[in-house]
Amino acid sequence: MTAHLDLAEAAPRAEAVSFPASREPLPPVAARRPRHRVVHGTELVDPYAWLRADNWQEVLRDPSALPADIAAYLRAENAYTDAVLAPTRDLQSRLLKELRGRIKEDDRQVPWPDGAFDYYTRYREGGQHPIICRWPRGSSSEQILLDGDALGQGQPFLDIGCAEHSPDHALLAWSTDTRGSEFFTIRVRDLSSGRDFADEVVNSDGHVVWSADARGFYYVHVDENHRPDQVFRHRLGTDPAEDELILEELDPAWFIHIHRSLSGRFAIVSMHDHNSAECHLIELNEPQAKARLVAAREPGVRYDVAHRGDWLYMRTNADGAEDFKIVRAPLVDPIRANWQDEVRHRRGRFIIAGGLYQDYSVRLEREDGLPRIVVRDEQTREEHAIGFEEEAYSLDIHSGYEFDTSILRFTYSSMTTPAEVYDYDMRTRMRVLRKRQEIPSGHDPARYVTRRLMAPAQDGELVPISLLCRADLVHKGRMPLLLQGYGAYGSAMPASFNANRLSLVDRGFVYALAHIRGGTDKGWHWYEEGKLDKKPNTFSDFIAAAHHLITEGWTTRKRIVAQGGSAGGLLMGAVANLAPELFAGIIADVPFVDVINTILDDTLPLTPPEWLEWGNPIKDAQAFKTMLSYSPYDNVASKVYPPILALGGLTDPRVTYWEPAKWVAKLRATMAGGGPILLKTNTDAGHAGASGRFSRLEQTALQQAFALWCVGMA
Repeated sequence: MTAHLDLAEAAPRAEAVSFPASREPLPPVAARRPRHRVVHGTELVDPYAWLRADNWQEVLRDPSALPADIAAYLRAENAYTDAVLAPTRDLQSRLLKELRGRIKEDDRQVPWPDGAFDYYTRYREGGQHPIICRWPRGSSSEQILLDGDALGQGQPFLDIGCAEHSPDHALLAWSTDTRGSEFFTIRVRDLSSGRDFADEVVNSDGHVVWSADARGFYYVHVDENHRPDQVFRHRLGTDPAEDELILEELDPAWFIHIHRSLSGRFAIVSMHDHNSAECHLIELNEPQAKARLVAAREPGVRYDVAHRGDWLYMRTNADGAEDFKIVRAPLVDPIRANWQDEVRHRRGRFIIAGGLYQDYSVRLEREDGLPRIVVRDEQTREEHAIGFEEEAYSLDIHSGYEFDTSILRFTYSSMTTPAEVYDYDMRTRMRVLRKRQEIPSGHDPARYVTRRLMAPAQDGELVPISLLCRADLVHKGRMPLLLQGYGAYGSAMPASFNANRLSLVDRGFVYALAHIRGGTDKGWHWYEEGKLDKKPNTFSDFIAAAHHLITEGWTTRKRIVAQGGSAGGLLMGAVANLAPELFAGIIADVPFVDVINTILDDTLPLTPPEWLEWGNPIKDAQAFKTMLSYSPYDNVASKVYPPILALGGLTDPRVTYWEPAKWVAKLRATMAGGGPILLKTNTDAGHAGASGRFSRLEQTALQQAFALWCVGMA
């Protein structure tokens, strides 16, 4: 197969990259070692099952343990991808320079006040990793608490999970992952001397909550299958092997997370699967505190907890509140029977998140596709919304360290407007701009326009699409277009600013976000309509969005490059099988494409929790049939596929490296033409890719060069 791309419909016409026959790179050919099994009366044949290492758990911790034959195959795939995309190397370099030029290299976070100090994160010019700092409140005499660049020296990967100062400001609990496998080690630093204690807690999820006396902390343990399953209390100076077990979750489908209430009184332990939740409280002022249940889990009932005074407040979907409501219950007896409505449910108004302060309540909600922030004065019970002028935008609210404050911090941006950080006084209703995202190489929002379209789906639903393009190219038509989607787990795709997109947009691309079912972009029902037996709606929505963009004259067939990652990579694999003729190329980042084999394997880290999202094909024959109908790996066929770039991470515990590897091997062996099919595996990273901020840009440059190459603009 050659690297020829069909650009017959391209406008303007452009020549695709191709190679003389004698110099064309030859793709690796994976050995076929078929594994046969029968599930619900259907024979499954997996010719590339051998690419899954039997010792995959060991590989997460030590990538050098990967079996030699698999390692050799992944190296060959990387070499092939490099060879095919060699003509784009100069373009990748130019893109990388552009991308880096939009980063303020010595960027600094707006400080967060806490008692006598302001805490913040900053970067040094040329530095890859964050630096955690503080200074005395009202001063600028900086103390570096944790230097990410120093920690990252000699490490191919570094992720700082947390950096939590103790209540007395004397200690820092910090955690790192140096493999990309999301197994974090927690350490404690004396901030007066800068020296670390001997305490090292391994196999954690990276988060800690300090006890009020600063003599210990709570953390979540992660088991060998990468399931957060236990909460422990560690006392400083003791052997972590002797840490006290506080809570344990035995159901492998449930996860545990822990965080500190803004009031400072409790560690809140949240247990949940994809359908239900259960929360527990741990008194931080009691050295021997036991966990106390808030409300017992019920199938289909979700809730999260905040604390103020003698009351607990919950955002919940209980009692049929599809788009969530807010209730409160007495702290002494917060069982379900005692829940009282504070903010009643209204269908179509999706309550995304909430914040609780001494005298104010805040909620972030979305209605008609747009977010808004609503503030309630708890003394007067009066509510008001914070207003914004643009037609489409993104909002985030942030919780700091202080509970008794009238200041709310939020971030505003749009697809054309860089992020702006505001401090909003909930009492005076005055907002102060604390920071505007700087683009050192320059950015003029007037050069760009954003549009909101509604694409008719095959069942009559309307799928929102957010567009970004150069103002001088509106209505030019037949433009190259990058169409991005996700559509899973209720995750919405905000119409926020992303400076990286400008490299494509400045070159004439339209950048489009398809707000497809499986997310909550149009409320909770939008999520429910894109999961389990209704999962195919996600794929048909994306295809409908592509057709609508063509019909409306924004682009044309073979000018669309599709992109999605993780569960969005499943989307990419599905649409590649369903409508390959639409796309000039597909970028699948850590793609979940081996759906049937993964969800049939209950020993994998995420399989039991995923049954509520996709279905349980082990026990449910109909769920098996539905999943088999769209599983990308199982539906590869003898047809012409567009060029595909698949990206994986060797130590990824969420979407294991062998999923994209098997998919790519089967595509090459089965397809009737098209391509090329490329695989790039990062052997030093996991699900989130490279850890350094500039290293991450190298992958972005590769993806953008591939997109330009697919439409003949390399």
